[in-house]
Amino acid sequence: MFLLFEEAGKFMAGRVLSEADTSAQVELDSGKRVKVKAANFLLKFEKPTPAQFVLEAQALSQTIELELAWEFAPEEEFGFADLARDYFSLQATLSEQAGMLVRLFEAPHYFRRAGKGRFRKAPADIIALALAAIEKKKLIAQQTEQWVAELSQGNCPQPIRDQLYKILFKPDKNAPEYKAVVEASRATHLGPLELLIKAGAIDSPYQFHWKRFLLENFPKGVGFAKIDAPLIKDELPLSPARAFSVDDSATTEIDDALSVQGLGTGTVRLGIHIAAPGLAFQPGSPIDQLGRNRLSTVYTPGYKITMLPDEVVQNYTLMEGRDCPAVSLYVTLDEATLEIKNTETQLERVHIGANLRHDQLDAIVTTEWLEDPSFMHEMDPQPLQHKREQLSFLYRLANDLKAKREVVRGKPENFNRPDYNFKLIAAGPPQGDQAPSGGSGAHAVASVGATYLGNDGAEPQGTEQVQISTRQRGAPLDLIVSEAMILANSTWGSWMAELGVPGIYRSQASMLPGVKVRMGTRSLPHAGLGVKSYAWSSSPLRRYVDLVNQWQIIACARHGKTAALAAPFKPKDAELFSIISGFDAAYFAYNSFQGAMERFWTLKYVQQQGIVEIEATLFKDNLVRADHLPLVLPVMGAQGLPRGARVRVKLGDIDEVSLDVHGTVIERLDLPLETEAEIEADEEDDLTVAGPIAIAVDMSEPAADSLENGSNPAQAAADNPAP
Repeated sequence: MFLLFEEAGKFMAGRVLSEADTSAQVELDSGKRVKVKAANFLLKFEKPTPAQFVLEAQALSQTIELELAWEFAPEEEFGFADLARDYFSLQATLSEQAGMLVRLFEAPHYFRRAGKGRFRKAPADIIALALAAIEKKKLIAQQTEQWVAELSQGNCPQPIRDQLYKILFKPDKNAPEYKAVVEASRATHLGPLELLIKAGAIDSPYQFHWKRFLLENFPKGVGFAKIDAPLIKDELPLSPARAFSVDDSATTEIDDALSVQGLGTGTVRLGIHIAAPGLAFQPGSPIDQLGRNRLSTVYTPGYKITMLPDEVVQNYTLMEGRDCPAVSLYVTLDEATLEIKNTETQLERVHIGANLRHDQLDAIVTTEWLEDPSFMHEMDPQPLQHKREQLSFLYRLANDLKAKREVVRGKPENFNRPDYNFKLIAAGPPQGDQAPSGGSGAHAVASVGATYLGNDGAEPQGTEQVQISTRQRGAPLDLIVSEAMILANSTWGSWMAELGVPGIYRSQASMLPGVKVRMGTRSLPHAGLGVKSYAWSSSPLRRYVDLVNQWQIIACARHGKTAALAAPFKPKDAELFSIISGFDAAYFAYNSFQGAMERFWTLKYVQQQGIVEIEATLFKDNLVRADHLPLVLPVMGAQGLPRGARVRVKLGDIDEVSLDVHGTVIERLDLPLETEAEIEADEEDDLTVAGPIAIAVDMSEPAADSLENGSNPAQAAADNPAP
């Protein structure tokens, strides 16, 4: 005797070896023996063989008209054998009964399952909805097949082009556009990104990177709703100091300025003045919400996305010729020894006498000009009139502060590599290799190693001419500003800690390899800078953590020893940890994008200049850094060469979408120039080595709606009828 039974939603048949009241031992055609519960018995039959019986049942099932079977079915619950006798005849054969079972089982939109071999007819309105859903899925499947064919032939359908970035980076894996890309990739044996590139889906590599970034970080766009910047209502005293800022030509978010008083008296009062938006609005205000959502300004060559609207920034920026509200740190020093005698913080207005632009003045403000009073240029530019003595003192102080930090740090800071200036020119050929100067537009000192100028504030199109020039790290004006900001951030960090006011700190436990800089709410040493405490506070118009710290510093200045009670953020405030977490994630994403776009424009420069070979230095296994470009790339042929070896590299093809370029070492130029320690110190700077773009298309998933993989479209339609 043979038995037809149901197991895990599948119909099986086999020979009965033994049977008890509650179960039976059954041998399948494969030879496997299974124990079947009596509740799962469906039909017993003597012939034909189990395999033949199942085939006959499946063939007969396809002859059954569902609409007619539904009409024959009773309103109450019924068994498949009962309906077979109503549909075929009172003497319905076992094969016909099995055929009815298969047909009912495959049509959940007509018949609901009510148990093993038992069913109930679905209401007519549900059937209509399910049939509409099935028809819709059928049409979608046909459309998907058409898109697969077009993609496989090298053409990108417009709906897929419109969904390109979502498909690659934030896909709806049930969407037909996504499924078409997956199926076409399988059919052509191409990766999804390679497939779409060949199909012409990516018109502009620049727009590919830009829109990908916007999708992931600014899905609602980069514009701001109109908002009014509140005025600072405090009656702030006017400082006797006359301050000046030092930035690039196009900087609009001028956060910091410096002043020097008392030169020649033996006691000098250094003023470090920070723009004070924290005096105008408080946490939770509409403007604060804008800053909290973005957390930082985003910088790329030729463009920036500001943390705050420009009309807000212009109310608080330290603009030349204005008396600007500021949070000022005054440092009293011995003019001869540069010993710090006292520090104090003032909330005040400061007159900004000049906005100096280092890209215009670096050639003038040189070490010789600062250290040798007898050295003269033919004529100093107007902005430098009457500032040489102040700048000379500030340069002497900066070198002293740096030297003292390096003692704590344990070794000198490494300035052996240059900064790179990027300048984009929208039309016309590049005007030689001169350093960018003048002009206006989107720009910022983005990070160590890059300065951006040009493009007149317009969003780049990816076709601009690129100029890249170099500027040695540690230029005098840079050193003056950076040391002053380190002094302010470390002094205010320690002051908040002394008063028990929480802040957002940056710390580094040691300079051992792999020990990273971390953000937290505790004042801890920063080994990399050589200071005992460090809290970003000097860029409140550009970084949200600086704005948070400014609110805390303002509370310290107003309330002194009771500041912890009045500060907006209290000790162990969960909001601070939330801000740190959000800032870390945003800052990493922004810096990654910045690095990717620097690489994009560098590769564009290589193409525009027709560069086919570069000189480079080996700094890791099979990785080199170009000597005269901000470019790191993998190479072949470097086996056996020591780190630090200088080589000539022949460049391969450039892929502007994956930002990939490989090279081949064709010549060893000389012996290593860098020490092992310098190489190790530099390794963590190189974050943007080319590699495959990380996409979210999962080729390992089974094909959607595939009957071969066990899914049932009719069941899916019945469970999710069309609206």
